[in-house]
Amino acid sequence: MAQEDETVKRTDPFVQLSLEQLRERTSMKWRAFPEDVLPLWVAEMDVPLAPAIVEALYTSIDLGDTGYPYGSAYAEAFAGFAFERWRWDGLRIEQTAIVADVMMGIVEVLRLITDPGDAVVVCSPVYPPFSAFVTHAARDIIEAPLGPDLRVDLGALEEAFVRARSHGRRAAFLMSNPHNPTGVAHTLEELETIAELARRHGVRVVSDEIHAPLVLPGATFTPFLSVPGSENAFALTSASKAWNLAGLKAALALAGTEAAEDLRRMPEEVSHGPSHLGVIAHTAAFLEGGGWLDQLLLGLDANRRLLGRLVHEHLPRVRYRPPQSTYLAWLDCTWLGLHGDQETGSPGVVSDMAGPAKMFLDEARVALSSGHVFGSGGAGCVRLNFATSPDILREALSRMGRAVQDL
Repeated sequence: MAQEDETVKRTDPFVQLSLEQLRERTSMKWRAFPEDVLPLWVAEMDVPLAPAIVEALYTSIDLGDTGYPYGSAYAEAFAGFAFERWRWDGLRIEQTAIVADVMMGIVEVLRLITDPGDAVVVCSPVYPPFSAFVTHAARDIIEAPLGPDLRVDLGALEEAFVRARSHGRRAAFLMSNPHNPTGVAHTLEELETIAELARRHGVRVVSDEIHAPLVLPGATFTPFLSVPGSENAFALTSASKAWNLAGLKAALALAGTEAAEDLRRMPEEVSHGPSHLGVIAHTAAFLEGGGWLDQLLLGLDANRRLLGRLVHEHLPRVRYRPPQSTYLAWLDCTWLGLHGDQETGSPGVVSDMAGPAKMFLDEARVALSSGHVFGSGGAGCVRLNFATSPDILREALSRMGRAVQDL
């Protein structure tokens, strides 16, 4: 009864859409699997669109304003948001560029500062497209595995930097800040050490900060470009994750003061990728979507606590550290002994399920992201997207618990 009362009191975006309404969506999350599957995998949220974004899009459509993107309103809106939320006033509009999305922006930045055959360091387990996109761009991946606490292992990172710079190669460190899939929010001290190590070893840092607005109560976010020593680094960001705008393409590449000249070398055609409506939506999110975001964060915090209780109740042997940020939970299911998941594939593809993720899909009809595609340390784990309704979370974890009992 307490759970029911708690849900009734909630007014956040996660209690505003029914399962039937969600199943009317045509996006990947809701169409990649049969209707009997509860999809808790790809990073889409089960929320209505923020009113400020709806109004901005309707206004644009009423005006027929569907041409090419122009101007600096997006960067200015983000700069205002960054100062309001993180007290960061170091962003210079002239040191930004609009790109299609964060991952495409990352690839273009890496092309500016590395050559084919150079090395890119990542801290695994990490967002699978890091390895896929970097490899497709003819750069070599070097892993610096996270520590047992799922935080950056600074010793392993320095060793990876040394390897990356061997034979005179140029090198970059592609950082997830906050970290996907663990939800770790890097501390200022960690980021300062990373900046110092990168400087010492001649490694350029590229920080993926797409989840930055989604730091949950109890933690803080630090923009990497605000850290001393980051002047030759880059960051990529957008409103995509925090306001559920993956289908409206637009992101920002941000350069430190010493990297501004590199950013100016970005090919003109890169700026042709963003959608004008995407730029309008992301601008509205950063400019006017703060109140809606606050309600979203309350809902995510409630779901995070609910998930902890449900894991304890239904999957007591699963190791789970509540994330400090994002809406993604990393569940260590290695006790199941389902480690036959070392094969590689295209991340996010239905056929790429293996190990515990495949078992939960087959036996519980719950779709999760398979840990093995996240690199070293991912085998035997799954990533669960808890940006959904509490009712769906309860049903999914109940199904997963029954599946484990039946093994």
